[in-house]
Amino acid sequence: MQLRKGLIIITLISFIGLFLNLIEPALAAPLPGVDLNIQPTEEPIQVVNSIKILIMLTLLSLVPAFLLMMTSFTRIIVVLSLLRSALGTQQTPPNQVIIGLALFLTVFIMTPVAGQINEEAIQPYLDNQISQQQAWDKAYSPLRSFMLKQTREKDLALFIKLSGTEKPENRQDVSAVVLIPAYVISELKTAFQIGFMIYIPFLVIDMVVASTLMSMGMFMLPPVMISLPFKILLFVMVDGWYLVVKTLVESF
Repeated sequence: MQLRKGLIIITLISFIGLFLNLIEPALAAPLPGVDLNIQPTEEPIQVVNSIKILIMLTLLSLVPAFLLMMTSFTRIIVVLSLLRSALGTQQTPPNQVIIGLALFLTVFIMTPVAGQINEEAIQPYLDNQISQQQAWDKAYSPLRSFMLKQTREKDLALFIKLSGTEKPENRQDVSAVVLIPAYVISELKTAFQIGFMIYIPFLVIDMVVASTLMSMGMFMLPPVMISLPFKILLFVMVDGWYLVVKTLVESF
C-alpha cells in the first residue's frame, strides 16, 4: 500500500513538472494590458455603438441554444434519453456521454449544411463580395431547407394559424418565427415515435420476467433486477448502438 501511494505521488509530481515546463514559455512572455475606461462622450454615435455591442454580446449567449434547436440535436438527444430509460440503466451511460454523442452525431449530420453555408455565405462575406444582410440570408437558406424537409405540414399550418399571418404561397416563404417552433415539435414527435419502437422489446422482457417471478411465487424479488441483465444482453447481441445510430442518421 505504501509503495502504491509512493508511485501515485511520484506520478503526480512528474505530471506537475511536465505541465510547468510546457507553460513556462507562455508565463515568460509579456502579458497584454487591459484598460477599461468609462468616459463621457459628446457624440451620440458612440453611445449607439456601445449599445450595439451590448446587444450583440447578449445575443451571442443565446446562439448555442438557437443552433441546437435548428439542427438534428433535438431528435438525437431525446431518442438516446428514451433508450437509456428503456434499458433501465438509470445513469448509464452518463449524461456527459449521451450529450457528447448527440453533439458529434449532430456535427456529422449537419456537415453538408455547414459546408454549403461556408461556401455560399461565409467565404463570400469574408472576401467582401456580399453584404452582411446578404450573408445572413444565404446562411439561413440551407438551414431553412433542412428544417422544411423535416417539418410536417400540420405543424407548419398550426403555427401559421397561431401567428395570424397569411398563408405563404410556398414553403420557402415561411418565416423563421413560424418555421423554428414547427420544426421543434415535429422533431419531438419523430423522436417519440422512434423511442416507442425502441421501448417495445424491452417492455416484453419486463413483462415476461414479471410473469415468471409471479408464477414462481417470488413476489419480494424486484423484476427489474432480473430483467436488466437480459435487456443488456439483448441490446448487445443485436448490436443495439449500431442500429440506433444508423436509424437516427438515416432518418434525416
